[in-house]
Amino acid sequence: QVQLVESGGGLVQPGGSLRLSCFASGRVFSGYSMEWYRQAPGKQRESVATIGPRGTTYYDDSVKGRFTISRDDAENTVNLQMNNLKPEDTAVYYCNRFLRPWDWGRGTQVSVSS
Repeated sequence: QVQLVESGGGLVQPGGSLRLSCFASGRVFSGYSMEWYRQAPGKQRESVATIGPRGTTYYDDSVKGRFTISRDDAENTVNLQMNNLKPEDTAVYYCNRFLRPWDWGRGTQVSVSS
């Protein structure tokens, strides 16, 4: 049984930075593509960044140039460096396996406000 634990969220001012981490226990995720998602209040969950098993990355246009996804298979973690944060980035952020998600974690809240 895979358990996903996201961390690193918080309250920052516009233009600030945060680094999110996701740890997967119960299963090694090397070999899988992993994804960061976010869900803002009243909106559907959306994908923001994907990383393939060899490190190929893909970003939604809304975060391209500001967010960087990375993975450390030895530590079973996937990270999301978020720079130049905007109020519209406010959401709960989740990670999961691409296309075939495991059980969802609790996510980590990111709030961008002055």
